[in-house]
Amino acid sequence: MSSSAQKTQDISKEIARVFALQSEHQWDVKATTAEQRKAKLQKLKSSVEARADDIVVAVLQDTRKPEQEIRVTEVLNVTANIQRNIDNLDQWMTPTDVIPSMNPDDKAKIVYEARGVCLILGPWNFPLGLTFGPLAAAIAAGNCCMVKLTDLCPATAEIAGSIIREVFGDNEVALFEGDVSVATNLLELPFSHIFFTGSTRVGKLVMGAAAKHLSSVTLELGGKSPVIIDEGADIAKIGAALAGAKQFNGGQACICPDYVFVKEEQKDQLVEAFRTNVEQNLYAGDGTINKEAIAQIVNEGNFSRVKGLFDDAVAKGATVAVGGTFDHADLTVHPTMLTDVTPQMTILQEEIFAPLLPVMTYETLDQAISYIEAHDKPLALYLFSDNEANVEKVLNRTSSGGVTVNGVFSHYLENNLPFGGVNQSGMGSYHGYFGFKAFSHERAIYMHQ
Repeated sequence: MSSSAQKTQDISKEIARVFALQSEHQWDVKATTAEQRKAKLQKLKSSVEARADDIVVAVLQDTRKPEQEIRVTEVLNVTANIQRNIDNLDQWMTPTDVIPSMNPDDKAKIVYEARGVCLILGPWNFPLGLTFGPLAAAIAAGNCCMVKLTDLCPATAEIAGSIIREVFGDNEVALFEGDVSVATNLLELPFSHIFFTGSTRVGKLVMGAAAKHLSSVTLELGGKSPVIIDEGADIAKIGAALAGAKQFNGGQACICPDYVFVKEEQKDQLVEAFRTNVEQNLYAGDGTINKEAIAQIVNEGNFSRVKGLFDDAVAKGATVAVGGTFDHADLTVHPTMLTDVTPQMTILQEEIFAPLLPVMTYETLDQAISYIEAHDKPLALYLFSDNEANVEKVLNRTSSGGVTVNGVFSHYLENNLPFGGVNQSGMGSYHGYFGFKAFSHERAIYMHQ
């Protein structure tokens, strides 16, 4: 047997061993009190806080992100999510009393019980933040968990594994490192629930694997999130918002604006506003870009993919209005705005996941709405408008995972709102109470008197 085959067999045995342990232990974990779960969450939070500098070093090793972005998304956001679960768990775990319609003298209630043994598959763009966030919700709900981070972030996976082993026994939470074969191995098991964050393509594979065991799923996917700029909107503020959004993590965020609709007469103003803000945010007086202020594209394959989208658009008639520079040596894509974009271009058919922003013009709001209606439902929709009737029209005629009006990302950042996609952009939601619900079964209990 080759060494690689032996390694695969060993990993398979270890996965099976841990799954068996957690399957047996899940009933003890399910029976834990709010205080016991909060103690575990507090220990997890303390470990993340203690290893904050190590987390920054690990994420920097895996990706070239601005350090402040790492501290916000991979440390502060994680600890805030954990604390939110601690602060609200007593309320979330309280059964909901129901007055029976058949006999009001009887009793009924809804109890939120743990799903059991869960699998969490994390992404590469925010490797710790988008893995430990769901993990905190799963722990709050009383589950056992097996966790797999992407192999594109090995240093982050290593530090995540160290934290988990420090806090939990592997009969409750265990992290597995390795390539896609490890994830494939995990997906063969009959988990109670699978939580996946990643592409729609892989999401379909995860759902197919889950279907074999009738495992429930939460799929946090992506898609092409549109921006509609209504007539009369404040273009200067919009240009700043779009420049900031495309700078954040180098545009590698599932809710990043993916294309823009603007009135023809406002197009040039939008280009100037975007250019001005990009230059202020990233460039020195001599025109050089500060590469410590924008993340690189994650790897060679994705860099080539993004360059291909750009080249295809330009070859088919798109105008490079801002940017257009690709530094292959360090996988940097300068924030770029393309105008004269048409639906035939590949850049309008695939999720971009980079700091490229194609712009289309429209004559009537119905044209923009019809285009969105004809395509897959996106994860996010952004509308800039001071016209309440137009806002309601767009909301009534479109569907998306979430919406932010006159801003970007806000529906994601508000933890009292559910975050998730719809159809091609995802299934299920989480954040705050909705994360607790995602990892819970609402059990109906009726008691005759």
